[in-house]
Amino acid sequence: MTDPQTISSSASAAALTLDPHVYSLPILVLFPHNRCNCRCVMCDIWRISQVREITAEDLQAHVESLRRLQVRWVVFSGGESQMHTDLAALSRLLRAHGVRLTLLTAGLLLEAQAATIAQTMDDLIVSVDGPPEIHNQIRRVRGAFETLERGVRALREVRPQIEVRGRATVQKANCSQLRAIVASARQLGLNSISFLAADTTSEAFNRPGGWPAKRRDTVAPGREDIAALEQEVELLIQEHWDEIANGFVAESAEKLRRIVRHFRAQLGEIAPVAPICNAPWVSAVIEADGTVRPCFFHRPIGNLHEKSLIEIVNGDPAVEFRRQLDIAANPVCRRCVCSLYLSPEQTLPA
Repeated sequence: MTDPQTISSSASAAALTLDPHVYSLPILVLFPHNRCNCRCVMCDIWRISQVREITAEDLQAHVESLRRLQVRWVVFSGGESQMHTDLAALSRLLRAHGVRLTLLTAGLLLEAQAATIAQTMDDLIVSVDGPPEIHNQIRRVRGAFETLERGVRALREVRPQIEVRGRATVQKANCSQLRAIVASARQLGLNSISFLAADTTSEAFNRPGGWPAKRRDTVAPGREDIAALEQEVELLIQEHWDEIANGFVAESAEKLRRIVRHFRAQLGEIAPVAPICNAPWVSAVIEADGTVRPCFFHRPIGNLHEKSLIEIVNGDPAVEFRRQLDIAANPVCRRCVCSLYLSPEQTLPA
């Protein structure tokens, strides 16, 4: 097996040889709306009181940038995108320029908006954090799982073949439930399920200054939890190998094991290792107030209300950031839970 540190170092060295200017930005993550209708234990976005949105008019001003940067895929994230006052208008604007649209959602509004979502989105990723009781506990919304289930069913009634994938955020409350999450994804009729370690160390998700240790410890698995997680990962690999092989479980065995290593590194048991990533060269994150970041976790590089997107991603702050970024050594990258790597041969991830 290739050493993960070697892979990461090689990827970082390759990144440092890239032109720090961006000529093609195939992926944008866009936060249409900044608030959320869940109260998830691993996120503080729900605490935001002031509503901010990206409107179709805001985005229209950047259509030329989207064209010149060859944007091909926009992922609606947030916040809860479905709380936007006119998400369909954003969708129509982007689709008119040939952009693929993916909606990330907790699914609480999916049943009510099924017809519109079926017409305006190419595919969806829904949050699945456990079997019903655990999912509802993590989301802190009564009946959240059952509401999601009705929403997926309503969407399938309108458009049976639409792709709906699941994503589970692995944390203390569900780290021994990975196989049950796979079963829940089957119950919901999803096309696949992926697993992501909970981010407990960054300032993202409305956590300026980061969480204090006491709060972090309520979400991040402790030593006994990690032992249970490691056992669960190995059982998942053993018992669901066919579903890993055919892609229903999106992560490879190595990526599942990396989740365990991520949490061990948080406890200081092993050194943190940055994942393979070139996100700042192939994507950007646009928040609901217009803030533009090179990824979820790094500092802003500009704002859409002040400059065009192409001016921002090729402005001095962005260029200097990419010029200096050593992914293998950067402390933010080494703690990252959500990397993106797009090879030169790829146009978009699957």
